[in-house]
Amino acid sequence: MIRLGTRRSALATAQSQQTADALAAVAGVPVELVPITSEGDVSRASLSELGGQGVFATRLREALLAGECDLLVHSLKDLPTAPAPGLVIAALPVREDARDVVVTRDGTALHELPAGAVVGTGSPRRVAQLHIRNPRITARDIRGNVDSRLGRVRDGELDAVILAAAGLVRLGGLALDLSGEPLGLSEWPTAPGQGALAVETRDDAPAELRAALAQLDDLPTRVAVAAERAVLAGLEAGCHAPVGVHAEVIDGYLRVRAVVYALDGSARVGTDRTLHLMDGYAEISGSGNGAIAAGDADPETRARRTGEDVARELLDRGAADVSS
Repeated sequence: MIRLGTRRSALATAQSQQTADALAAVAGVPVELVPITSEGDVSRASLSELGGQGVFATRLREALLAGECDLLVHSLKDLPTAPAPGLVIAALPVREDARDVVVTRDGTALHELPAGAVVGTGSPRRVAQLHIRNPRITARDIRGNVDSRLGRVRDGELDAVILAAAGLVRLGGLALDLSGEPLGLSEWPTAPGQGALAVETRDDAPAELRAALAQLDDLPTRVAVAAERAVLAGLEAGCHAPVGVHAEVIDGYLRVRAVVYALDGSARVGTDRTLHLMDGYAEISGSGNGAIAAGDADPETRARRTGEDVARELLDRGAADVSS
């Protein structure tokens, strides 16, 4: 029996069960869910007040290190970029839709919402993007699970909410009484790692468990999110403004798009780079100076270095000075 620790929310349970089913299929042994309550699940404070990234992961990681479970499934965007001592991300399954979705009662597009319309989100990045897309609307800080957020649209308290498409897909999609507008990643990049799941275990986990988890890993996903999280890590030391970043691997090329926003949407700094993934070297092109790094055979390492370069470019162009 393999024990998979999970938060108790409907979304966490759904994505954990989907991973458990996939792991059971490749490992040939049953996988049991072990419910664990985190601080982020019981507190009603905003994510920024609770500490942002890591608030959902801390208690689960404590349980994993204590042997209460054998592995965890996280939404990757919720994990800090720094490695956790004693733990390893053993698999990054195929990524789900990385886009945000605007959910309304009647299908009104975000840019067409009237003056004074109230849109709910707990994300400073989404608030900044909202101000750019439609400066007439009012953003309201909200918490709660997906069902409670959708309920606030149904009952008219909110005109819209912005949610991750991946979460809606994993929960079975929107009910027929609500409408969703996916937001394109070119103009609306999302949180680093959004749509991806991270399967984490102890670094001394049995070899057979590590081998089974390796079968769930998807290299294009791993490469893309390595770049995204490297951008975030590179910015964290010198820039506290919201950041949207998305990377994808298509036909052997990695494209990384990143934007740093003022909180009120009044300013932004962005860049776009492409990494040609080839055996033996990486050729980088984009808005910065081109470069060739010889001898880099590992695409994940090359992607991470590209993300670091993107972060440096953003800082050089004034990202740290972007403020409301």
